[in-house]
Amino acid sequence: MPIAERFSAALAAVSAPALAAPELLPVRLSRACARVLAVDGAGLSMSDASGRRVPLGASSAAASTAEQMQFTAGEGPCVASQRTGQPVFAAEEDLRRRWPMFATLFLGGTPYRGVVALPLRSPPSGGGALDLYVTRGDAVAELDVFDAVAVGELISSALAEAAMWSTWSPAEGPDWLHGPAPRQRAAVWEAVGKIGVALDIGSAEALALLRVDAYAAGRSVDEVAADLLAGRRPLEELRADRPPGP
Repeated sequence: MPIAERFSAALAAVSAPALAAPELLPVRLSRACARVLAVDGAGLSMSDASGRRVPLGASSAAASTAEQMQFTAGEGPCVASQRTGQPVFAAEEDLRRRWPMFATLFLGGTPYRGVVALPLRSPPSGGGALDLYVTRGDAVAELDVFDAVAVGELISSALAEAAMWSTWSPAEGPDWLHGPAPRQRAAVWEAVGKIGVALDIGSAEALALLRVDAYAAGRSVDEVAADLLAGRRPLEELRADRPPGP
């Protein structure tokens, strides 16, 4: 059966009523991708016009956690793939060697032992990437790359088609930019703005402070940002963590 037909069948199989909302299209696509490529997890992300990483959806909670760990570390296969526009294949030893901070979080906090990251043809709102996760490191070499690239093209087409047949403003973006994962990440940028104003620093330094705090606590930036906005994490503690100026 051609890969397009297999993907269509997998998408139909995972399209439960609970996932029918248009903003959950990336979740459905991720689950279909994991099913048809026989990997243990899959996730979709993109960079917005400002270069900020936005998760769109994932096949499972573990795959979502893997993306959050990559964002927390600020490094990893998907980041590299989006930057270079090239596929990245990384088993456990590659992860430890190339991205040690990410590897520590990823290998300690998920069941996965390998990642394949593929750039996606740019969706309407920015460059995208597809992360594939496997629980056996040797499964990275077993992946059918041609099928994976073809599925990436099918995913890009599905996102573009959904955007084409819906009404949205450039400021808001398509429906699939408003699912649970993008909304959670939006809280990070709100926290970054709050930190920047309070400490009189730029957004890059504010995000770096969040990352340092999250990494030290073994948590994700998304979790720390949510705590800060809810008042569970005092801003003064982040201020204390900031190194003194010259």
